[in-house]
Amino acid sequence: MREITVPVFIVGGGGCGLSASIFLSNLGVQHIVCERRESTSRKPKAHYLNQRTMEIFRQHGIYDTIRAAGAPIEKMGLVQWRTTLGGDGALDRRVFQQMEAFGGRGLRPRYEADGPVLSGNLPQIRLEPLLRQLAEERAPDSVLFNHTVTEISQNDSGVTALVMDNASGESFRVHAQYAIGADAGRLVGPTFGVELEGPTGLLDMVGVHFSADLSEWWDDEAFLMFFNNPEGSGTWGSGAMAVLGPTWGKHSEEWVIQFAFALDDEARNDESAMVPRVRKLLKLPDLELHVHGINHWVLEGVLANKYQVGRVFLAGDAAHRHPPTTGLGLNTAFQDAHNLAWKLALVLNNGLSPALLDTYEPERRPVGRRNVDWAMFTFMNHGVLDAGRGITPGASVEQNRAAFEALLADNDMGATLRARADEVFATHRIEMQAHDVEMGFFYPEGALVPDGSPRPPRDPMGCIYTPSTRPGHRLPHAWVESPHGQRISTHDLVTDAGFVLITGDDGAGWCDVAARVGKEHGISLQAVSIGERGDFLDADRLWSRVREIDDSGAVLVRPDNIVAWRSRAIVEDPGAALSGALAAALKTSDKSATS
Repeated sequence: MREITVPVFIVGGGGCGLSASIFLSNLGVQHIVCERRESTSRKPKAHYLNQRTMEIFRQHGIYDTIRAAGAPIEKMGLVQWRTTLGGDGALDRRVFQQMEAFGGRGLRPRYEADGPVLSGNLPQIRLEPLLRQLAEERAPDSVLFNHTVTEISQNDSGVTALVMDNASGESFRVHAQYAIGADAGRLVGPTFGVELEGPTGLLDMVGVHFSADLSEWWDDEAFLMFFNNPEGSGTWGSGAMAVLGPTWGKHSEEWVIQFAFALDDEARNDESAMVPRVRKLLKLPDLELHVHGINHWVLEGVLANKYQVGRVFLAGDAAHRHPPTTGLGLNTAFQDAHNLAWKLALVLNNGLSPALLDTYEPERRPVGRRNVDWAMFTFMNHGVLDAGRGITPGASVEQNRAAFEALLADNDMGATLRARADEVFATHRIEMQAHDVEMGFFYPEGALVPDGSPRPPRDPMGCIYTPSTRPGHRLPHAWVESPHGQRISTHDLVTDAGFVLITGDDGAGWCDVAARVGKEHGISLQAVSIGERGDFLDADRLWSRVREIDDSGAVLVRPDNIVAWRSRAIVEDPGAALSGALAAALKTSDKSATS
């Protein structure tokens, strides 16, 4: 039997596995990806790519490709709640509410201030083929689709897997030092005793993916609409509809509508009824549409009780599964892969202690917990919106119609009901404007050195992000400028698998020792000063407002743009302080003690 040996084995070639492959390739780590499917996803699935994900793509050189294929921010910054698209009845074509979303429209200045790029939107049916192409370009012959992992095991020295080529029926063994389970929990997690904990079997979400010309009725700025009408039972009972492109806005060629069914509702399995259901929902009885597929997925909010078992790491759907609201599932998966890749690179390429890898779970699992909980919270809030409009579960069509008529009535009570609905509706910024949830996450422990400072404020509604250089937080973005006029983000100061030490005009003491200390610890450590006399100018004076150190202080930043340590001012022995910080963050011995 053929034997293959690689440093890292990735099980699963969806968004998580493919992004892990791209990141590892960029960091010079050899690996193999095995995916049981013949091709990438044929289902629309996730589509929203939040700002943190897009800046990760930018760091790894794939942002431009994905951004060019996705929706421009001008075509994805609005979400609407409507009765129907067509029809000429008194309750038809009514827009109940609409909300700015995802960094578009009036939100754009705030999002632009907080990151070098904005959010994106590209459904998995279009995103995954791009990721596969990018992964295959970087690791030729190492991304194996139509290959099923049938067995996987590990011992103290590595991981062994049995892989079957589905086309030929032949099997081969893969030996790796480490494995990433990105297989949605099908094999890797269960093999090693990992359990997914949390509510499951809540609803059957049935998606109808179709082509149709809706340009006459669709709002060009909207990329998501939720429908409410007397025939439906609330937002998800009626249906939620998204633009799929490849042309964006009202001229989109493809669409998806999601319907929610109870698991004991036999109507969910009647695919022949779905096209009439779509036409009835939209009030477009003569709409010509072509169905590409109807898919089911069970709503759940679960989290793996472990993210690491020895040399095996779980990421993406193998570690956490979310309701679709807030779009956190796939974004969290990309960020799992990003966190793990640089650590694997330093251990495998630089010979750092494997203890560094043990920081993956304590960093990423709390984020997974928060995001699963937030997605459940925002999904359930749709029921609050329905109640705010007077829609109650189990009500008859006649009762719903009376509620709609009262809400839309041109009288004082109608005005009161609409005012109440508007106030309730405002709570739903927790889903559509969750900027702090997306950007303000932090690691209280892991590959970092806490400094005992208080945590910056978190918005309980998840919207307002407060940048901070506190260890464990994302490095704040600010535009800086070289003496030659080159304008870059502070995020661009971090490259490949190296660390960067950012200081100010009076930080020469840090700069003098940085390269030596980095070499002693087996990593690349570059020192950069930002200030009037520094390597870069504080172009917009933003860095000085968010750096939280003085001109002689220093901020140590990891390869994933997370702050590992900081010193608010110069210290008596900067070399010793920096060496001790690196030792604590990298989980190695303090080289200054022996130098």
